[in-house]
Amino acid sequence: QGVVLMDPSEDADEILRASRSREKTFVFDMVFDHRATQEEVYVSTTKSLIEGVISGYNATIFAYGPTGAGKTYTMLGTDSEPGIYIRTLDDLFKALEATTEETDYTVSMSYLEIYNEVIRDLLNPSSGFLDLREDSKGSIQIAGITEFSTTNAQEIMQLLTKGNKQRTQEPTAANKTSSRSHAVLQVMVTQKSQRKAVGKEMRVGKLFMVDLAGSERAAQTQNQGKRMKEGAHINRSLLALGNCINALSEKGGSRAQFVNFRDSKLTRLLKDSLGGNSRTVMIAHISPASTSFEESRMTLIYAYRAKNIKTQV
Repeated sequence: QGVVLMDPSEDADEILRASRSREKTFVFDMVFDHRATQEEVYVSTTKSLIEGVISGYNATIFAYGPTGAGKTYTMLGTDSEPGIYIRTLDDLFKALEATTEETDYTVSMSYLEIYNEVIRDLLNPSSGFLDLREDSKGSIQIAGITEFSTTNAQEIMQLLTKGNKQRTQEPTAANKTSSRSHAVLQVMVTQKSQRKAVGKEMRVGKLFMVDLAGSERAAQTQNQGKRMKEGAHINRSLLALGNCINALSEKGGSRAQFVNFRDSKLTRLLKDSLGGNSRTVMIAHISPASTSFEESRMTLIYAYRAKNIKTQV
């Protein structure tokens, strides 16, 4: 369960600086090395959330980490090794089919990207930039997004692969197919009881699966001009997310923390799934390469903070 991070520039024989060593140990709920399969990662991180979505809780899965560490692979995967999106939806449909005797259910999903602080619909890219609106109940809606209803995981795989091709990807010096945007897959499960006597009771569970853009340092990606601006936007929204996580994890401390969800579109969209009645999993990706020591360190600190969030359901 532990990750030990060693500084590649440190000399083991240097006695004078031993006390100031930058070697750090982080403890998480689960740690995978390079031998872990997609199945293993899915079973120990996400599988247990499905039950919650069916009973009407929200669930969120984040893939976080520096550019090129494998976030899109974990979430989308390849045809032979499907990622978390597909495995989760597969199991979700199986679990829902087991409950069909008394309930009617609908599953609708939308897939969008947040690029340079604007929202684009990946399943219908021609619709242009979309707005976030808050409805009377205070939940955040995206005006004009296309929602697909389906009960077939294969169909979804095709939609997602098609959507992923629409994602803004550009080569940087660090990664040939660097995702320049955050992709959010939103699945909504609505269940109605068939018994008339119950009245109109509805259970709504939302499942967010977020493939974040890689945090990056301009020095390493050698970006200029437009790429540099994108990088700044990416880092800004990740910083906003980090600030929300910090404020949430310090809540209940001595001073009351204000959680600023309005700092970026990403945090506004995920307001319900960060605080509130949600179960959240963050999958942090790091690279073992010595060149990305700084990124790995920041990623681990970030994920470690996220672990301290306690929400009141």
